[in-house]
Amino acid sequence: MSDSFTEFNSRVGKINREHTRKERGYVVNIRKDGLIVFKPKNRYYSSSLPLRGLIFLIIGFFLFKGLILAHAGASVYEERLTRLKEGSIVEQAGAYVMQVEPVSQIIATQMRRFLK
Repeated sequence: MSDSFTEFNSRVGKINREHTRKERGYVVNIRKDGLIVFKPKNRYYSSSLPLRGLIFLIIGFFLFKGLILAHAGASVYEERLTRLKEGSIVEQAGAYVMQVEPVSQIIATQMRRFLK
């Protein structure tokens, strides 16, 4: 009785581990005999950093900078950046990140039409 229980317990543990691995994603394969098999995705090949989210974050950041630049105007925006450059290390880093580059400039010129 004890051997059958340990064998059953090990099978249940294997099934639980398989389900846990499939929670992270799985791939559906159809074998030649027509049987549909669900296999867990290999975690070594999947990226831990969501690329789509990172791209949307960067696009949103550029849109935000363009909106601020279009709303405040180039002279006011540059004045605020010069004040940030004279501040602490964190403010200087913010001034470096928020400086005007061609992408923000193009977005700002396109947004000015909608803000006026």
